[in-house]
Amino acid sequence: MRSFLKGLALALVFFTAFSCISNEKIIYLQNLEDNPPIEDGELITYEIPEYKLQYNDIIDVSIQTVEDMVQFGFNNKPPQMNAQMGNVSAQSGGDVYYMTGYTVDKNGNVRLPIVGEVNVQDKTLEEARADIETSLREYVKSELYVKVKLGGVRYSALGEFRRPGKYVVLQDRMTIFEAIANAGDLTTVAKRSDVLLIRQYPEGTKLHRIDLLDRQIVESPFYFIQPNDQIYVEPMKVRETGTGENTAQTLALVFAGISSVALILNLLK
Repeated sequence: MRSFLKGLALALVFFTAFSCISNEKIIYLQNLEDNPPIEDGELITYEIPEYKLQYNDIIDVSIQTVEDMVQFGFNNKPPQMNAQMGNVSAQSGGDVYYMTGYTVDKNGNVRLPIVGEVNVQDKTLEEARADIETSLREYVKSELYVKVKLGGVRYSALGEFRRPGKYVVLQDRMTIFEAIANAGDLTTVAKRSDVLLIRQYPEGTKLHRIDLLDRQIVESPFYFIQPNDQIYVEPMKVRETGTGENTAQTLALVFAGISSVALILNLLK
């Protein structure tokens, strides 16, 4: 019995040592050895490519005449309508534009009142705004103000997120770390060094592998996510052993197993 307990203690030490996850595998934005370091406080410049509209995007089109501005100000909508939109936004997780916006169809068109279909495929928001305004000029002779915005940044968080799911954030741009934070951050066993980013392009879909541990990501084209991105994070191999997320949880599981074994041995005596 004594020799069995000694062997069990050695196994416990070995299991604990090899099942714990080191900080190097979970700390974001490290200066990795093989890459030139980016020092704290260093200015990092980047060019954000202008997003071009694609199939299934939702845009919000706001049209104002001089009379609208006089009656409602720059807001374009009566106060009670704005309140209703806020309530819909709160109830639907912020995806208010699904009900009020215009979806780009498979032919790259949006169907608008009066003017009918306007092609916006592969166009920036400014280019789409100009085309919509030109189409409206055929029917409206007074001064016009046309505004076109994306209906938020839609993305999916899959795998080792604390709150996986589909999200809509009502802002023009978002970094991948903001997207991760919005989904509750990654679990401890998430494989941060090999994240799969599935991105939609006008010609199809591409799969990209990114390393969240590497500080160089802030200079990459994947630092800012795009609408309809899907972020998939795999678990580390340590999850296959059934260990906890930290040493305390792992020890708790091990001691529970030892207690069960000891109880069985006592019953067999």
